[in-house]
Amino acid sequence: MTIPLVSLASGVLPEFSPEQTAAAAAAVAAGWPAVGIWVDPATWTAATAAEVRSRTNDAGVAVLDVEVVWLKPGADDPDHFRIIDAGVAVGARNVLVVSSDPDPQATAAKLGCLADHAAQAGIRISLEFAAFTEVRSLAAACAILDQPGCEQVGLLIDPLHFIRTGALPDELRAIAADRFHYAQFCDAKAQGPSPDDVPAIIEEALDLRLAICAGGLPLGAIHGALPHDLPLSIKLRSKALREAYPDPADRARALLHSTRAGLTRLLLPAAA
Repeated sequence: MTIPLVSLASGVLPEFSPEQTAAAAAAVAAGWPAVGIWVDPATWTAATAAEVRSRTNDAGVAVLDVEVVWLKPGADDPDHFRIIDAGVAVGARNVLVVSSDPDPQATAAKLGCLADHAAQAGIRISLEFAAFTEVRSLAAACAILDQPGCEQVGLLIDPLHFIRTGALPDELRAIAADRFHYAQFCDAKAQGPSPDDVPAIIEEALDLRLAICAGGLPLGAIHGALPHDLPLSIKLRSKALREAYPDPADRARALLHSTRAGLTRLLLPAAA
């Protein structure tokens, strides 16, 4: 059994700064091999980038991704390119993108521009779909990524959004493996909110996620349909986890323990 590269997602520590998130990942001895960083262009500085890179480099922790570029109607937003540049400055491998632009062609055009900018610096972008964005399904995301100019754009799978938007694990097998740059991973209750209850869907995504194999999502089928060595960003946004572990390093340590246990349980059948 081989455990894929796992990363402490920035959403696990939403109340902490990028520097504190990097420090939390680095503080867990023999722990997180990678971390995700939230980039707010309004507060991000060269000093922020330098400290994040110093902390991760000193601990041998990779930066799997930075987030989030949120596409909106209208012209390209210069801040989106700044987020990519911030990712480059900390050595990130990926940039997470979501869209609230209702025009699929405009979304594809924006993604193409971002991908071109990112490719020049050796970083990649990936589009995530969710019920509360304008890209509300796997099919909608694939249709956008099939547009000219989006050949380099990745498809980001989050099991929670994947299941809640009605996708089926077998649908992933029809998608080229190189379309996946990394994935998010977590568990949740088998039964989610009503598809029409957007506030409840958002609440679940922000506060009610569960540790791997602690819920009822078909994680084994989803993981089995993705490339076996795909890096996993452990996106456990959880009010209960935040309240139980107010210290960022303690939270990172507890999540790493449950992630290793959950992945071992999940992957053992595949190794048998």
